[in-house]
Amino acid sequence: MFWEFSASKDNPKWADLIHREEALYKRERDPRSEFNRDYNRLLHCRAYRRLKHKAQVFFAPDNDHICTRIEHVNHVVSISRTIAEKLALNVDLTDAIAIGHDLGHTPFGHEGENIIREITKNELGETFWHEKNSLWFVDNIDTLANEDNRQENLKLTYGVRDGIICHCGEVDDTAIKPRDEVIENLYDLEKPSQVSPFSWEGCVVKVADKIAFYGRDAEDAINLGLMSTNNFYREVYRELNKLGRKEKIRDELHSESKEINNTTLIHSFVLDLLDNSNPERGLGFSPWYQDLLKALRVVSRNLIYDNPRLEYSKKRIRLVIESIFSQLMKLENGNLSVERIDTVLKHYPILNDAFVEWMIQYSNISESLKKDSRFDNKSIYDINNRGQYIRAVIDFISGMTDNFALNVFEEFTRFK
Repeated sequence: MFWEFSASKDNPKWADLIHREEALYKRERDPRSEFNRDYNRLLHCRAYRRLKHKAQVFFAPDNDHICTRIEHVNHVVSISRTIAEKLALNVDLTDAIAIGHDLGHTPFGHEGENIIREITKNELGETFWHEKNSLWFVDNIDTLANEDNRQENLKLTYGVRDGIICHCGEVDDTAIKPRDEVIENLYDLEKPSQVSPFSWEGCVVKVADKIAFYGRDAEDAINLGLMSTNNFYREVYRELNKLGRKEKIRDELHSESKEINNTTLIHSFVLDLLDNSNPERGLGFSPWYQDLLKALRVVSRNLIYDNPRLEYSKKRIRLVIESIFSQLMKLENGNLSVERIDTVLKHYPILNDAFVEWMIQYSNISESLKKDSRFDNKSIYDINNRGQYIRAVIDFISGMTDNFALNVFEEFTRFK
């Protein structure tokens, strides 16, 4: 059992895990743990609500049963909770990391992320990765009403913040263990999977994220007609053969089912992880399941993510994001004001209203309007600094839903 290593008061990391950079208001009676408070704050923030209109893989589908980002997040919460309970870890911490891990994902899934990464590199000379953007959003963008009904930042614990930025990265070859040292400034991290999470609970979410999406992405691609079930698993078996695995997949899975589907994969991966993890080794799969994970990744890339049928969708996504960025950059002239935004964007009321509110809440464009709007969160953009204005635009776009971005683009091409 992992209980002696979990996020509990007996753990020497406890004080660091529950540390908040800014104090959060206290209620006289509150039955929740510190991590449960974080979970609730993430559950009720607007970034979480927007996930229901952000793509997992396939954006803006007509089929209501195709996975969206919010469904993926809930899958990770469920899988993480199952693993944490069985290993006697801190379920409240696991839940909070899992529900917040993708709040910084861009519109249009990973294709949107690729485009925003290019813009960030070209305009600011910086990298963009959704794990770091998720931390940025929970630290600086998302707010909740306090007891005075004024919007303030989420002010999450270090354990949750660390788990969010460290949640990504492949877990192919070795088991993972939490690191020992505290990273004072998590923004010093330069790339995904640079370090292991600080807690076992963060490691659980990192593994659960991989378990959650390969089978479901395949299920969606099959339902949309991009491939057949037999074709997908035939390719998986072929990749396993390349890795020296000759066994039939069905015989190796922990299931009596004759069919292989998302449910079977999740169940089997969770059981294998529980059977092969311990405090000494860390969290990890058996060699066969490690190879299955590799095979699923290769086949998913070939048959789903790089499928030729997505070619025109990717071109459309690029046009939408680059057009919105270009339009908002027309405002950048060193003399930004609410009045100037209203003038330049007067033909685009959806974009105008949203961007004005964004700049009032997060920049120094108007302290009086910010106060009147009951925003007590940090102002993070200086409108007189070109780089910070570009950052404000990139953050604004990265927080959009697929539907909102498409509605804005439609404003550009519609004449009344």
